[in-house]
Amino acid sequence: MHGVSLLEMLLVVALIAIIGLITATAMNGGIDGMRLRNAGKEVASQLRYTRTQAIAKGEMQRFLIDPQSRRWEAANGRHGQLPEALEVHFRGAAQVGAGTGQGGIAFHPDGGSSGGTIELSVRGALWRIDVAWITGEVRSGPVRDNAP
Repeated sequence: MHGVSLLEMLLVVALIAIIGLITATAMNGGIDGMRLRNAGKEVASQLRYTRTQAIAKGEMQRFLIDPQSRRWEAANGRHGQLPEALEVHFRGAAQVGAGTGQGGIAFHPDGGSSGGTIELSVRGALWRIDVAWITGEVRSGPVRDNAP
């Protein structure tokens, strides 16, 4: 009777890990789904950072987003680019944006904001980031289809 070698055991464990990763990726929308989640979490994080900076510095701070070029700009010169696969939509106060087609959310020293909504989507999946206009609270997450 022969035992199982360490190499054979490691090979089985590696195969199980690879199959688990592939299954998890497929169940969660694949690569585009991961990009959507990562981008949504990053934008929400930068909105929260901008709000925190407004409170800490005691002066208004703006978060700007350009849906066409998929670029964003936060407090203290932070900026980034969203993946090309994503569609970006912004709803908010028009006067906060710095240019045509650009959206913006202003955060005030008391923590309040001008409010707004940023929606990121890819292949039918939607991630929404809502900023409350009175409290400045940032809520972020996937939008589930409520159809049966």
